[in-house]
Amino acid sequence: MSAVAETLGVSRSNLHDRVSGKTKPRRRYHKAQDAALLPLIEQLVAERPTYGYRRITAVLNRQLRSKGLAPANHKRVYRIMKANNLLLARKYTERPEHTHDGKVVVLRSNLRWCSDGFEFTCWNGDIIRGAFIIDACDREVIAWRAVVNAGISGSDVRDMMLEAVEKRFGTFRAPAAVEILSDNGAPYTARETRIFARQLGLKPCFTPVQSPQSNGISEAFVNTLKRDYVHVSPLPEAETVLGLIAKWIEDYNDNHPHSGLKMRSPREFIAAQIATA
Repeated sequence: MSAVAETLGVSRSNLHDRVSGKTKPRRRYHKAQDAALLPLIEQLVAERPTYGYRRITAVLNRQLRSKGLAPANHKRVYRIMKANNLLLARKYTERPEHTHDGKVVVLRSNLRWCSDGFEFTCWNGDIIRGAFIIDACDREVIAWRAVVNAGISGSDVRDMMLEAVEKRFGTFRAPAAVEILSDNGAPYTARETRIFARQLGLKPCFTPVQSPQSNGISEAFVNTLKRDYVHVSPLPEAETVLGLIAKWIEDYNDNHPHSGLKMRSPREFIAAQIATA
């Protein structure tokens, strides 16, 4: 047995205990405080069923800090969720055929805004189409528009641009040029829209053809909107849903944790930027 133990690189006593069946079975690791965290985690999972353990951890720690309690490590939350079957099911996804090597994210707010559209159908057949402007740094949705059984027009896009400039700068023109990245849809490439954008101090930029991932921040927001809000909410008819969209976007701006923002929400990130400025 000594030769076997030496070959395996383990102690002889350990090997003897294993062979004779004297070793105690390993129990699942847990902490005494896990019982206090479990109901909080269960409530968050019920409220946000599309969140994985990292986002659940971010929202949980937001609650704990507000009560003056110590935050929980994401590995601990993962262990508790796994032990209680609260983890999201894994799914396999194919890699995109079109790769994009450019950088969309910027280091400061108000350097580049991104814009795109979304679409989904209500239970009664009404089709909701919308568009939005989102900051490429802090990920806040600054402005949005939605219409029923129609398409987003150039006028809608221009209204969004004006609203975004007013919200961010409190005036009708950006103090420095801000890039606004979009696809090549007619509402964005229209001559009136491009002229109006430049009058506001915006610089229109367009993604390459057949390369939606070049506007990846907008694509990510559309995926989040559908996954975390549209697919888990009642959508009876257009009037009800139009009221819900405003609440969804406010909740996203106030509460949705982003891995690119160190698991902070857009407005938490903006507040931190202002505090350190």
